[in-house]
Amino acid sequence: MPGVESGVGLTALMVAAARAIETYRPDALAGDAYAEHFVRAAEVSAAWPVRPAEVPDGDANPLWGRLGRYFGLRTRVLDDFLIRSVHAGARQVVLLGAGLDTRAFRLDWPPGLVVYEIDREGVLAFKHRVLDDLAAAPAVTRRPIAADLREDWARSLLNTGFDPAVPTSWLAEGLLLYLPPAAERCLIDTVNRLSAEGSTLAFEVKLGVESPEVRTGPVYLATRQQIGIDLLALFDREPRPDSVGHLRESGWSTATRTPFDFTRHHGRGPLPEPNDALASNRWVFANKPGMHL
Repeated sequence: MPGVESGVGLTALMVAAARAIETYRPDALAGDAYAEHFVRAAEVSAAWPVRPAEVPDGDANPLWGRLGRYFGLRTRVLDDFLIRSVHAGARQVVLLGAGLDTRAFRLDWPPGLVVYEIDREGVLAFKHRVLDDLAAAPAVTRRPIAADLREDWARSLLNTGFDPAVPTSWLAEGLLLYLPPAAERCLIDTVNRLSAEGSTLAFEVKLGVESPEVRTGPVYLATRQQIGIDLLALFDREPRPDSVGHLRESGWSTATRTPFDFTRHHGRGPLPEPNDALASNRWVFANKPGMHL
């Protein structure tokens, strides 16, 4: 039963460690009191840093400094997106590839909302073990669903009470980079099919193929050397579908932003560098007619 100690599951621990470090920064953009407990609970990550003082070289560290700041910024931006969506009328939230996301526990949700979390059984089992040990209680109705997003997950979602007639906010954070193109197309088609008017969607993509200079740069190198995760090997290498174009053809309005746009907005976070592993990252925000954010 694949969990968090190998493959793409390891990236959930990496992001949890970055959220833990962000939580304890004096200028934190987001806080997650559960994140460090996930990191400490897995043998493979038990020695990873979870506080800024534990990071060698601080923000100069390409992994826990630069990439960690990126994950902290991404957390804040997508937190804000979800909260805006539900206050604008979404009554359901679906976290696709939820991993070790704790938004159901840590955000201030309005009454009556339901949060669905979809991920593989092994990932959810690890997550529940840690949260149960902490006696954590969600701040909203939470419905975890064990399913592989490369397969027919829609049936499981519908069988768990999801209502396609109700406006929904969908989130695919750090997911599409790892899916085969056919699975991404299927996911976007399914989201469109199950979305009522007034629904929203946010997801992350990379543009094109990164240059050899980027692929051998400090972020990818540090991630391999410090925690043994080869992100480039985990990314699906096939040409990506035009999910933004497909959404527009299906009647959605979309906005594509760079992370650096939000760094400038918040006054902290990563800025462009030469041969930058973050330069091709884009965050896409989509609305189905009926909701204005």
